[in-house]
Amino acid sequence: MGLPEKIRAIEEEMKRTQVHKHTEHHIGLLKAKLAKLKAEQDVAQRGKSVGGPSFEVKKGGDCTIVLIGLPSVGKSTILNKLTNAQSKVAPYAFTTLTVVPGLLEYQGAKMQILDLPGIISGAATGTGRGRRVLSVARNADLILLVLDVFQPDQIGTLKKELYEMGIRLNTRPPNVTIERSTQGGLGITVACTLSKLSESTIRAILNVYKIHDGSIIVREDISDDQLIDVVAGNRRYVPAQVLLNKVDLVSDKYVREARKRIGEDFLPISADQGLNIDKLKESIYNRLNFIRIYLKPRNGPPDLDEPLIVTAGSTIAEVCTRIHRNLGKEAKFALVTGPSVRFSSQRVGLNHVLQDRDIVTIVR
Repeated sequence: MGLPEKIRAIEEEMKRTQVHKHTEHHIGLLKAKLAKLKAEQDVAQRGKSVGGPSFEVKKGGDCTIVLIGLPSVGKSTILNKLTNAQSKVAPYAFTTLTVVPGLLEYQGAKMQILDLPGIISGAATGTGRGRRVLSVARNADLILLVLDVFQPDQIGTLKKELYEMGIRLNTRPPNVTIERSTQGGLGITVACTLSKLSESTIRAILNVYKIHDGSIIVREDISDDQLIDVVAGNRRYVPAQVLLNKVDLVSDKYVREARKRIGEDFLPISADQGLNIDKLKESIYNRLNFIRIYLKPRNGPPDLDEPLIVTAGSTIAEVCTRIHRNLGKEAKFALVTGPSVRFSSQRVGLNHVLQDRDIVTIVR
């Protein structure tokens, strides 16, 4: 029996199995086997003509943002409104056949936005150019999910295809640590109350992945899917923003009803009419969790025109590495003026956490 047949057999068994407390262990085991088989199938298909080569995308700016949606939802128009790009726009499907980049400059940040070809159901398994498109999304810092106002239920298809490609939206990696060894058996430490998973199911899932020796520490209440994600180790956790486009064509009442169908918060926009584009720029910036750091030479004024854009929570050491990979080794301390310190030109160590609009002098 080949991989496709094994995968189908497990999927059919899962459909037949009723979900309740007594089948949780069995379903968790089936999920682990299915995930492992799909990973093996993915490896076997790589390089074949099914998916084709990846899109060549040269990274630019402080981050990369991708527009994901089905064909003809207005991704190209959104890109053109946000950036200096000239992505082709036409009233028919599959206008964009490759990656079209644009650059959004906002609050000192330079953000690369990529208009990707539309995806359809089955994209994650190779339908159309789906795998090539979704492989670009895996490396993004933010994903914009674009929905047509008349088809808000498309959100389910988009999320499913991204999930199948190992992309986890608006969540963080589970607080679980796994250390493998070659002997000594498997030690399981649970530092919380588990409501979705038993220790026997944890052991069974690890057994599917041939982890028989080592230790696992579970520090939060996780599900079997989350544990499988940790064991698989190739998941990407990416923030996302849902956009409902073309709202100029419908009433406010329709938009309120669409919110129930989508099931989560979204930003209503009309790229064609420029409605809420400024709000979209602000939302993008906020979701990326950026802060601005102004660099100041030891005997000169700070550069207030070109801030260094870093993620909130960044330390002096991380800023040094961002400037130059060797600076982190050479830097001794920093002088900081701004909201993260109590007084001007305060001396701080390399582990000091910076805040927005801090002025920093690196001392070597």
